[in-house]
Amino acid sequence: MNIKRISIIIILLLLPLLGINAQEPYRVGTTTANFLEIGIGSDGTAMGDAYVSVPGGLSSIYWNPAGLAFMEKNHALFMQQPWLVGITLNAAAAAYVNPYIGTLSVGLYNMDYGKMDVTTLDMQEGTGEKFSADDYCFSFSYSRKLAQWFAFGASGKYIVSQIWHEKASAMAVDLGVLVNTNFFSFSGKEKDALKIGMSISNYGTKMKYSGLDLVYPIDIAPNENGNFEDTPGQYKLSEWELPLIFRFGMSLNPISTRYHRLTLAADALHPNNNSEYINLGTQYRFNIPGTGSLFLRGGYKGIFMTRSEYGLTYGGGLLLNLLGNYSIQIDYAFRNLGILGSTNTYTIELVF
Repeated sequence: MNIKRISIIIILLLLPLLGINAQEPYRVGTTTANFLEIGIGSDGTAMGDAYVSVPGGLSSIYWNPAGLAFMEKNHALFMQQPWLVGITLNAAAAAYVNPYIGTLSVGLYNMDYGKMDVTTLDMQEGTGEKFSADDYCFSFSYSRKLAQWFAFGASGKYIVSQIWHEKASAMAVDLGVLVNTNFFSFSGKEKDALKIGMSISNYGTKMKYSGLDLVYPIDIAPNENGNFEDTPGQYKLSEWELPLIFRFGMSLNPISTRYHRLTLAADALHPNNNSEYINLGTQYRFNIPGTGSLFLRGGYKGIFMTRSEYGLTYGGGLLLNLLGNYSIQIDYAFRNLGILGSTNTYTIELVF
């Protein structure tokens, strides 16, 4: 791969970003289904969300679907992330690898807000009823290597949000590319050279809530007799955009030996509901002969973000090789959220 070809690829990757300018004041709080901004998988979360150019794991279904093309075996992933104030994010995904077709994967994400008391103006302490709220995302992804150094991936999403009797839905797509260059390979191997990744997440339709709780009887002429005093009426709500995210990142392995591998990664993000920012991450992998691998990860999210509550992230994992060419990987991640506290992410990934 020559320098001219790499330059053309980088320009093509950056073209969608050329017409996007930062807007001040930033559009904080102007999108819906914001659970789509929370990372899937403990590996990328522990690395400060700097994961768009790191290939190989099933969590790429969220960060960059092109990364799925570098998987060599089938995977299944299960994740739980207890969030704030009793909210929990759950995720499950599976991928099938076919060397002739590519990688096919499906995923389901659920943000469970728990049960809350129903209140009214007359009964502000609660009516005795409970209501719940949930967000769901169903995804189907396809990824394939178009060359040994270039992979493309795409995901289709169906997003549903439900609050008591109100419901909204939207369709969206994720697009991603991943390029393996031959630059900065300290080991002399192409797999350890600079990798460039880019993804566009949640490009889709707007969401608008509707349901029984928005229907109220209206007396259109309260001072007149003989009219329909209970005319059906309904509040008209606005449509809301999904959290659109552009990611561009690079990663490389400055140390890569039989037993040790160090990965450094950096991502630049442009969301449609906040300022631009940078994420940094690192991962150290120690291969245990005959057993598996030990992972240590760290990162920092939200550099240059205006009024960020993000910050330090860290975690680790253990990959165990089992009989029959199977393996299981258990990962953990800690995320600092400033005045909001912190979160923990637990992930189990099966390889078969």
